Amino acid sequence: MNNQKDNQQAPQNPMPPPYPYYAPPQDDEINLLDLWRMLAEQKKLIFILTAITTSVALAYALLATPIYRAEALLAPVAKEKGGRLSALAGQFGGLASLAGINLGGGGGSVQVAIATLKSRELTYKLIEDENLMPILFENKWNKDIKQWKNKKKPPTIWRAYKKFNLIRAISQDKKTRLIKLSIDWKDPVLAADWAGKLVARVNNKLRQEAIIDTEKSIVFLKNELKKTSNIEVKQSIYSLIEGQTKNKMLANTKQDYAFRVIDKAVVPERKIKPKRALIVVVGFILGMMLGVFAVFVRRFRESLHEQSG
Repeated sequence: MNNQKDNQQAPQNPMPPPYPYYAPPQDDEINLLDLWRMLAEQKKLIFILTAITTSVALAYALLATPIYRAEALLAPVAKEKGGRLSALAGQFGGLASLAGINLGGGGGSVQVAIATLKSRELTYKLIEDENLMPILFENKWNKDIKQWKNKKKPPTIWRAYKKFNLIRAISQDKKTRLIKLSIDWKDPVLAADWAGKLVARVNNKLRQEAIIDTEKSIVFLKNELKKTSNIEVKQSIYSLIEGQTKNKMLANTKQDYAFRVIDKAVVPERKIKPKRALIVVVGFILGMMLGVFAVFVRRFRESLHEQSG
C-alpha cells in the first residue's frame, strides 16, 4: 500500500508550455548605441576607405572618354493602296504571285525596313565603304604606318559588326510609329555622320531592290502577254504592267523610299556619359558602405581573438 501511495505522490514531468519559448536577450548583443560607438571609434578607417573610393570614382569620371549621342527621328513611308490594280492582282492571283507583283507605291513593310536598318549586310557595307575598321579599333591600329599592330590577328569584320551594334540603337514608338535611330560615339561629328548614312543606305537599298523586282515582274508579264490571245486577259496584264511601271517610276524618283526623315541627326554638343556627378556620389556611398563593412569585420576578428585568448 505504501508503495502505491508513493507512486501516486511522485512528481510528474511538467507539460511544455503551449506557446513558443523565447530566451531573454543576452548581454553580448549589440544595441544601436553600442553600434554607434563602435563606428565612431573606427571613424578614421571609414574616412580613409571613403576617401579612397571617392577619389577613384572622381579620377574615373575625369579620365573616362566622353560619349556623344546623335539621334535621327524617322517616319516609315506609308504604303499606298493599289485600288483597281489590287483587284486585278486578286483576280489573277497566281499570275501576280509568279510575277512577284507589289502594287503598293511605298517602301513596303515597316518591319522589313527596320530589320534592314539593323542588318549585318547593311552594316558590313557601311564599315567597308567608310573604312571604319581603324576607327572602331583605334587601339589596335598603328596610325604612323597605317597597319594593324598585330598583323597575325587583325580585327575581323564580324567583330566590327558586333561592336557597331553596341553603339547603334533603334526603337519605335508604338503609338506614333515613329522610329528613333541613335549612334553613341566619342566623336560627335562621326556619330551624326554615321546615323545619316545609315538612313540613306537603307532607303537606297530597298529602293534598288524594288526597282529590280518591278523590272523582273514587267519582263515576266510581257512574256505572259505573248502567250495569250484572250483580249480580256491581255487588258488585265497591260493594267498590271502599268502598275509595275508606276512603281518603278516612284522608286526611281523617291529618295525617302522606306523612311522619311522627320528630324535628321545633327552633331551633338552635350555628352551623355560619363555622368561625373553621379559617379562621384555613387563612389562616396560605396566608400561609406565599404568602411562600415570593414569595421564589422575588424570587430568580429577582435571578438574571436578575445574568445580564443
